Amino acid sequence: MLELRAITAGYDRKAPVVRDASLTVAPGEAVGLLGPSGCGKSTLARVAALLHRPDSGTLRLDGDPVHRWRQRAPRAQRTAFGVVFQQPRLSADPRLRLTDLIAEPLRAVGRPDEIPERVAELAAAVGLTPDLLNRRPHEVSDGQLQRACLARALVLRPRWLICDEMAAMLDASTTAALVTAVEDYRATTGAGLLTVGHDQVLLDRWCDRTLHWDDVTGRTG
Repeated sequence: MLELRAITAGYDRKAPVVRDASLTVAPGEAVGLLGPSGCGKSTLARVAALLHRPDSGTLRLDGDPVHRWRQRAPRAQRTAFGVVFQQPRLSADPRLRLTDLIAEPLRAVGRPDEIPERVAELAAAVGLTPDLLNRRPHEVSDGQLQRACLARALVLRPRWLICDEMAAMLDASTTAALVTAVEDYRATTGAGLLTVGHDQVLLDRWCDRTLHWDDVTGRTG
């Protein structure tokens, strides 16, 4: 279980962008978080993925409290998450070929022997042809780059996926392909999913349940 309780977070303690937010995601469950741009849902997603330390509140992963974030978090907790961000060009090293981009997490945890098989497997799963793998980010479209970023998020076989506006910049066909890839992965692994966005139709079709931002933060007006 992924549990966030009474989370307050932001980038200035005097003006937090998230106040008293709570939500849970069960293993194997897909939960959508719906809210307008700028409401704080992306910050909450970063807290959930252990990428941003909250100012207050608690996060529990499989019943264990999380005390450290980012690189200070235990490896077992860090690698339990795969994250896909809204803007692939801001989350991809422009110097890397797509094959190296996908392989980054495996190198980081000292498992380079798995790279050839895992990259080939995931490239096929997300719809990247072999010729695209040798290109760098400036040589591919936003949709192709986001496919590579999804493959990178899946490469360590995470138990939890956090998708932060993953499809906001993509056309309908690429969005459908990426959602299908996520759902195929979840079907075979039982991974839980938290996906945030402002497209209620997409979230309602994709997820087991959709939470509205005001419900998560307890606001009534």
